[in-house]
Amino acid sequence: MPRSTRPGARRADAQHSVEKILDAAIDCLSRNHDASVVQIAQAAGVGRVTLYGHFPSREGLVEAALAHLLECGEEVLSELDLTGEPAQSLRELIDSSWLLIAQSGAMLEAAQKVLPPGRIHELHAGPEQRVRELIVRGQAQGAFRDDLPAAWLASALHHVLKGTAADVRSGAMTAEQAPEFIAQITLAAYAPQSSCSNRP
Repeated sequence: MPRSTRPGARRADAQHSVEKILDAAIDCLSRNHDASVVQIAQAAGVGRVTLYGHFPSREGLVEAALAHLLECGEEVLSELDLTGEPAQSLRELIDSSWLLIAQSGAMLEAAQKVLPPGRIHELHAGPEQRVRELIVRGQAQGAFRDDLPAAWLASALHHVLKGTAADVRSGAMTAEQAPEFIAQITLAAYAPQSSCSNRP
């Protein structure tokens, strides 16, 4: 009687299948927020039974895909040295993460339809913390304005990123133009407020 596949090999096959499904989900949902489980399974080259074996619901699949995308982003961003001059560090952060941010923004719209706000915020906690820490350091060094909370400035950057991602998807702006646009508008908004700007 032939021996069954070793447990280690089965686990490796299952992990490979999960990775294919998550990659397909990110691709499909980034292009169409309402992509179905059938479409994602077809893109991954697996059957619906296999997909549901790993992700029992579409909601669970969307959550796992967003978490996977953010984890990939963390791997990239964790390699950045953000200890230099704050404004330059912010520019480097935007330049290095733009494509991931654009894709994450598209995925976020899909996730917002099926996940509670608290869970979405939890998944984004790592990237948001990195931005806040950079802003706080910039405020302490006088490189960024300190008349507004760091959390609000970080939120403003998030909205600029989200709006720019939507403009790229609609064709109003190219992906190549986006990082410079984001950097220019953000650095202008973060600039320290001079005394001459105060109202009489």
